[in-house]
Amino acid sequence: MRVRVNGQDRDLAAGSDIFTLLTEHKLTPDKVAVEVNRRLVRSIKYDTPLKEGDEIEIVTFVGGG
Repeated sequence: MRVRVNGQDRDLAAGSDIFTLLTEHKLTPDKVAVEVNRRLVRSIKYDTPLKEGDEIEIVTFVGGG
């Protein structure tokens, strides 16, 4: 299936979920914020399957001072 991740089109296996996407990007679920179709997704819902045409934004937290 085709989705858009951070503005770029990506092909994912059918049935992929947010957790799978984060794993492919080598990201830790507790260190990111994820939006699907402009709605913030809580980390307890990262097992929700993605759908064809979904738009996903992944933002990583960066510390600093």
